[in-house]
Amino acid sequence: MKKKVTAIVQARVGSSRLRGKVLKKINGKETIVLLLDRLSKSKKLENIIVAIPQKEEDDLLFKVLKKNNYNVFRGDELDVLKRYYDCAKKNNIQNILRITGDCPLVDPTLVDNLINVYQKKNVDYLSNIEERSYPDGMDIEIFSMKALSQANSSVVLFSDKEHVTNYFLRSDIFKKYNYLKNGKNFSNLRVTLDTKNDFKLIKIIFKNFKNIFFKFDDIIKFYTKNKNLFHQNVKFHDKEKLSKMITGQKIWNRAKKSISGGNMLFSKRPDVFLPDYWPSYFKEAKGCLVTDLDNKKYYDVSIMGIGTNILGYANNQVDKAVISRIKKSNMSTLNCVEEVYLAEKLIKLHPWADQVRFARTGGEANSISIRIARAYSKKSKIAFCGYHGWHDWYLATNLKTKNNLNGHLLPGLQTAGVPKNLSGTIFPFKYNDFEELKELLNKNPDIGIIKMEVVRNEMPKNNFLKKVRKIANERNIVLIFDECTSGFRQCFGGIHKIFGIEPDILMLGKALGNGYAITAVLGREKIMNSIKKTFISSTFWTESSGPTAALKTLEIMEKTKSWKQITKTGQFVKSEWKKLALKYNLKIKINGIPALSSFVFQSNNHQAYKTFITQEMLKKGFLATTTIYISVSHTRKILDKYFFHLEKMFKIISKCEKGDDIYKYIETKNSTTDFARLN
Repeated sequence: MKKKVTAIVQARVGSSRLRGKVLKKINGKETIVLLLDRLSKSKKLENIIVAIPQKEEDDLLFKVLKKNNYNVFRGDELDVLKRYYDCAKKNNIQNILRITGDCPLVDPTLVDNLINVYQKKNVDYLSNIEERSYPDGMDIEIFSMKALSQANSSVVLFSDKEHVTNYFLRSDIFKKYNYLKNGKNFSNLRVTLDTKNDFKLIKIIFKNFKNIFFKFDDIIKFYTKNKNLFHQNVKFHDKEKLSKMITGQKIWNRAKKSISGGNMLFSKRPDVFLPDYWPSYFKEAKGCLVTDLDNKKYYDVSIMGIGTNILGYANNQVDKAVISRIKKSNMSTLNCVEEVYLAEKLIKLHPWADQVRFARTGGEANSISIRIARAYSKKSKIAFCGYHGWHDWYLATNLKTKNNLNGHLLPGLQTAGVPKNLSGTIFPFKYNDFEELKELLNKNPDIGIIKMEVVRNEMPKNNFLKKVRKIANERNIVLIFDECTSGFRQCFGGIHKIFGIEPDILMLGKALGNGYAITAVLGREKIMNSIKKTFISSTFWTESSGPTAALKTLEIMEKTKSWKQITKTGQFVKSEWKKLALKYNLKIKINGIPALSSFVFQSNNHQAYKTFITQEMLKKGFLATTTIYISVSHTRKILDKYFFHLEKMFKIISKCEKGDDIYKYIETKNSTTDFARLN
């Protein structure tokens, strides 16, 4: 038996942007009547009911609707979700098609197409708006009474009550289907009724046709001959919309048009944190306090510049040293002497190493190390574990199996532009799984390099690092430790010093320059000398600000024992997370060394909980997710305030683990770490 569908059309006189818009007349008819007359041509709808507020100013709307013989239900003005629920319950409606009074151009043929799909699909919610291909103003949503009832009893946010289906769109508890138009995408157009400009355009469209029963395709034909009319309206609306956005989001929308990918670093994309609400850009930063473009201040208890600032943002001594140097010029035809002093300092910290090569980014340092190791070993194949950047040699592992990097880097990474002939040259292995590595080397005796992070989310077990060093020695394999992230966080230098295992090549970066661009590749002389057999060179590897910053940063670290401070602070953070989880009976897994810690809710709702924490902490003046890079500027006073607010979120999350729905507390879509899902 096919599911019967009834349309509930919401309308009111008191629109904030265009008061009385549903009663404005075109060719002698109110726009709401035009909408209903057009909708009445649907062959699939059982009935149409107009749901309006129980408010005196809507009495005139009621009279107009009754005069035109349309069914009316009157309910709550502001809680439109409840208005829908009460209307559906009173009229015993099991499947609801939602249309708003903003859509006088809605096409009954399109309505029937969506109803057909809804009747065939086993879904709770179907629409053409979750991923748009139709213009704004052709919005059609269909949902079951069961889903509507669940939403009505669950939501707590006013925005959910006002906009009815926000909760459906972001929640994953409903089975959903999105209806897309075949062929050209017209989602950039706007034929909705929300402003005076909208009304002018809609009036022109209606006057163009002899009768009111034109279809969507007819509108598109009119558009192709009158594009400027439509585009001017979109521009006007975009300006109005932008005026209400936080400045960081305005700039982000501009950036997506002018910068390929929006920005230069995946980890700083707003959707990774909080879609639509993340401040996105900073005006200034000092210690661990960040000021955004709207002059709002936030304590950064998240990624602290992706771990670049152990001494805090804008450290006075480091900045003073750099400014003093660049006043004498940052560049010259001659080399900067600071690179010599820095090389000698790093070798002194790592006596097993003989020579150093400098770059400015972690990705560059990783690629330099691979080139040198390949030149020395005369073998191109690599076994790797962990995250090592964006270059071809690394992404090539996803050529063979597209999910190889999911556990090492990010899910959803595409390989367009990576040469296909690199497939089969790089092989992943799991941290602490020595048998997997051993089997990999047995099957591929031509592997000449083992590249790995010494530690990230977990500590080495069962002499893992010692076994890796031993097998590398036995098989004459170059062992590379990538410590761009872990360096200087638990000891003065690479964290491998704690475990007493020495690599053949080492990368250091991030914290080395406390926010200034500098990375180092250290290695044994016989291996580093292979650089003479290849070409590795770049102009800006010779500028002086990076080495100058690194020298001063190392001086301050050594004097203050910064690694001890941040380790102690990180241990406190981990213990407090554990206490909160225990208090609220939540299962979490805590990862990482103390100074670089994160936690994961052992729940299918982890990503939603993470989004909720970011959303609520932002309101309290914190940039926060479930990861913290500790700096010396993270005082107990700041962290006590952080945990005071975090406890309230854990309390709500605890309720959600017992059956409450986290999505009713979230005001936007989930953050994502899936590269393929980002816009």
